[in-house]
Amino acid sequence: MSARGTEFSEEHAVLVGKFERALTGEGAGRAACLALRRVICHYYRHQGRQMAWRETNDPYRIFVSEVMLQQTGVERVRQKYAEFIEKFPDFPALSAAEQRDVLAAWQGLGYNRRALAIHRSAQIVMETFGGALPRTVENLESLPGIGQATASSIAAFTFNDPTVFIETNVRRVFIHFFFRGREGVADAEILPLVAETLDPEHPREFYWGVMDYGTMLKKRYPNPNRRSASYARQSRFEGSDRQVRGRVLKVLLSEGPMNTADLLAGLEVDDREKGEIILQKMVAEGFVAEESGKYRLR
Repeated sequence: MSARGTEFSEEHAVLVGKFERALTGEGAGRAACLALRRVICHYYRHQGRQMAWRETNDPYRIFVSEVMLQQTGVERVRQKYAEFIEKFPDFPALSAAEQRDVLAAWQGLGYNRRALAIHRSAQIVMETFGGALPRTVENLESLPGIGQATASSIAAFTFNDPTVFIETNVRRVFIHFFFRGREGVADAEILPLVAETLDPEHPREFYWGVMDYGTMLKKRYPNPNRRSASYARQSRFEGSDRQVRGRVLKVLLSEGPMNTADLLAGLEVDDREKGEIILQKMVAEGFVAEESGKYRLR
């Protein structure tokens, strides 16, 4: 990546102008897609962010980063990623780890189901794939918690495969450029444009550029994703079941096995019935175990 220069804004404006003219001339055709590719690639060369998982070709490390980034912002992931890799440096180490240790290392990232999923995925990689991360999107999708978009992003970033996928930043960039003034933009309309714009020779750098460009757009403009047909405002965290679930893990990690009354008191849950329902769900999901009237981490 070249050094960041003072000429970025002027060069960027020129490239965006070429995109606008191509779009005006023929609509969302090949010329406009190629012009947008130049915008994205130029932005990455001059404004791309440096991240530890972009400085490695290790499939394990890239896999960990993609799972962490599924529903968590980059800045929160940066520190936890380094700590997680230090504790579990490869698939064998993660596979052999105790579940409570994986959950402990995951604290602060939220959506703790991902901790169980990444732990089980490591075990499957060792048991089924001989310790090597599978290369195909189909096999990657067979891992717990890995959907089509994440499997495709892992294939692109790990193996430099020109996969086509949509995630938050991809959606934001393409709505911003191709669907101005439109509401209810469907992913089915975006996917062909992603496929045409993608740099097949350098998909890894292309998608890194899209991710960074999307982050910039979110800071500078009203979020284009609000005009997506799939947009849903995130529910409030304060007082939510997610918050209570996170507290359960935190308390059990620090205090060890606890009976229902003491655990609920430590969670500061006013609605005892709600707290007990959450606990039973966490038992069913494999987070905690209930033995002799006490709850403990599995």
